Amino acid sequence: MSLTLLGGVVAAAPSASAAEQPVIGKPALDRDGCARIEKSLPTLADWPKVESRFKGKASDEARIAQILKGMTLEEKVGQMTQPEIAAITPDEVRQYSIGSVLNGGGSWPNKDKHASQQDWLKLADSYWDAAKTSRTKIPVIWGIDAVHGNNNVYGATVFPHNIGLGAAHDPCLVRDISAATARQIRATGQDWAFAPTLAVVQDDRWGRTYEGFSEDPRITRAYGYEAINGLQDRSTKRIGYNGVIGTAKHFIGDGGTLKGQDQGVNPSSEAEMINVHGQGYYGALAAGSQTVMVSFNSWTNAELGIDEGKLHGSDKALNQILKGKMGFDGLVVSDWSGIGQVPGCTNASCPQAINAGIDVVMVPADWKAFIANTVAQVNGGQIPVARIDDAVTRILRVKLRAGLYESQKPSDRSYANSDEALRETWLARDAARSSQTLLKNNGNVLPLKPKSKVLVVGKSADSIQNQTGGWTLSWQGTGNTNADFPNATSILTGLKQNLGEVNVTFDEKGDTDPAGYDAVIAVIGETPYAEGVGDLTRKTLEASKLYPEDLAVLDKVRGKGAPVVTVYVGGRPLYMNKEINRSDAFVAAWLPGTEGGGVADMLVKGKDGTGFKGTLPYSWPKSACQTPLNAGSAEYDPLFELGYGLKTGQRVTVGQLDETVGPVTCGSTGGGGTATEDLEVFNRTDVAPYKGYIGSAENWGGTEIGPDGAASHAEITVAQSDVNVQQDGLKATWTGTGPAQIYFQNPAGTNDLRGYLNADAAVEFDTIVHEAPANRTVISMHCVYPCFSEVNATKLFTDLVGAPKSTVKIPVSCFANGLDLENINTPFLVYTDGRFSASIANVRWVPKGAQDPDARPCSSLS
Repeated sequence: MSLTLLGGVVAAAPSASAAEQPVIGKPALDRDGCARIEKSLPTLADWPKVESRFKGKASDEARIAQILKGMTLEEKVGQMTQPEIAAITPDEVRQYSIGSVLNGGGSWPNKDKHASQQDWLKLADSYWDAAKTSRTKIPVIWGIDAVHGNNNVYGATVFPHNIGLGAAHDPCLVRDISAATARQIRATGQDWAFAPTLAVVQDDRWGRTYEGFSEDPRITRAYGYEAINGLQDRSTKRIGYNGVIGTAKHFIGDGGTLKGQDQGVNPSSEAEMINVHGQGYYGALAAGSQTVMVSFNSWTNAELGIDEGKLHGSDKALNQILKGKMGFDGLVVSDWSGIGQVPGCTNASCPQAINAGIDVVMVPADWKAFIANTVAQVNGGQIPVARIDDAVTRILRVKLRAGLYESQKPSDRSYANSDEALRETWLARDAARSSQTLLKNNGNVLPLKPKSKVLVVGKSADSIQNQTGGWTLSWQGTGNTNADFPNATSILTGLKQNLGEVNVTFDEKGDTDPAGYDAVIAVIGETPYAEGVGDLTRKTLEASKLYPEDLAVLDKVRGKGAPVVTVYVGGRPLYMNKEINRSDAFVAAWLPGTEGGGVADMLVKGKDGTGFKGTLPYSWPKSACQTPLNAGSAEYDPLFELGYGLKTGQRVTVGQLDETVGPVTCGSTGGGGTATEDLEVFNRTDVAPYKGYIGSAENWGGTEIGPDGAASHAEITVAQSDVNVQQDGLKATWTGTGPAQIYFQNPAGTNDLRGYLNADAAVEFDTIVHEAPANRTVISMHCVYPCFSEVNATKLFTDLVGAPKSTVKIPVSCFANGLDLENINTPFLVYTDGRFSASIANVRWVPKGAQDPDARPCSSLS
């Protein structure tokens, strides 16, 4: 059988029998020389053997064997270790024979967001010199999350996120952007791009939806091939002189987790993994991708007998499938502290992950302990020496193929310190144009005539932070202003360039009367987020609930005599019937990057010769909880199908859409029945309807914890911390100067949570205790104070001092006496009046959690 896309629906068609293992190599090319997006893909009965552009060389293998023979065990483990630049000095790179370093999102030389190219190159040179003067003289490589351009670097052009490139339907564009990104990376001295993301996203609630090219695996297959071609400079024997090492990530199934939960469970059958989630890897590996990054998600389906758990510890996924059946001979790298999520492991110790096939271990801060533990585990027989030698062989193979042994130091390489390489404004503007997707154009309002007089409204019209999204300068893309993008163009600026400054009036809130204007242009949408924080999970897809300010501004300007053109800036389709109804024209601009002028070009006649050509890379929902929503599913009923997009001049009228208000949350928490789904209270950020607060005599009414995870009173301070993953927790520190509390509350009212008592649920949270409580400490929940119930958690927290991350499970029944579960407004609160410090993450109510063997007996909490 094969998969064919017909009018947005995947249909089955016959194919040849797959008695033997399928083989996939170079794809068919279009006349432009780029990979073709096929009309159909054959349905594979097994994981394919992928024929890489790179072939093994006997001379390389002999050289590797000679190098390996002269290395100590400690040096080999050093090659496998990847610390973060904030946690390692050049001298330590030399001392420990470190093989690679990384900088995370929002990490810069000297912790300076505005670090110059010279600052980046100086640090790159210092690491390089340290490695080249070590005993082994093996060059070090520096990896960076350059996911839409070299997005960590001040002044760099940032391209549209992958969702926009998916809308462009142009593999050549992906190749060109990837090649430009490689030049940008070389301009600041790195060797390795942690890109492209090859997730075939199936549930748009996922906070990384915009990092996926499409829900359509055909697009991801072709794009994976060209993204690696661009990054690695399309050489057949070595990574090209102007290229960098590319990474196919995240292996495998990160886009298929239940409810779109980041790092959650993918329940796919093996056939679905092969034919949906694997497709991007077949393209990337055929192009010669030299590294593959493991995914945080689990692969589990009890009904199908699949129990791989966290893929960082899956021998089947990494050794048997990726390295075995698919024949990948490059290196496998873990994700940020990903080994710590494997059961029985910590961030600094995980023989299971290494034995499963991970070659380079990303241990940002715990790298010294990791080296010591791993050496001890090899000496103790938990990790075979042969596995270590295989890992280092793969690392050295990639370094040879990257030409690093013959390379100059970073500052002497091609494009180093080149301002032209860092600024690719023409290409970025063209990419932004190509990604614009026209969903409504009643009366052919667009394009506007040159010199039209327009009123521009909306929070995103002059916000480069909003139009670039997550993974831009900072990890979440937050905390930026237009001043942080000196070479960028906002959509507002682009409109002024196109129409003339005198013809453009900007009023963000929409208070100006639209009468007398030729059109109103409203630029609305999502605000920046990245993985985890961006997850909607049980939240609604209804934009007017997520961003009520956008509907408010549209209500001010509609029906006032000027047609309304709405430009949606965001990382996924949302339920926006109200917003579309209030618009004569509606454009999905996605996340266009630093060249907002490309968006503006498409709105004005004659500014783009081809007109609108973008098509939906994801299906568009027609109701608030319509997810997952993917072409080919039996219940497929979108508002706009996958592949929909109007062309300039096309006469199509979109009628009045249903404005039925959806629920605040999607999925049932049980009410007076029995809850069946987790109630998330805090997961890296507040989960609606709950918000985090601190309270003390300074303000018992509650001071809201900010989006940066910070709040402060004299009695208690809160800051972001790492518990399971980067910045997923809140570190609360009681100073001992008076009573204080941290809590999560619904500021709008109460919720009926009786269903959780009926489901024998537990209140669960992950914690690291930094300092034992000096006085009595309680965990409580409130049904509007003074209605509350509490348990004594003093011993619980005291016993966890010095332990790694622990998951605490307290039965809801422990709180039942005196608590009105039908009217809970505060589902989690920690209070004490003495010194105490703990990090808390992932607060949730879990049905049947009280039945777990490690749930705390109520008797231990009195």
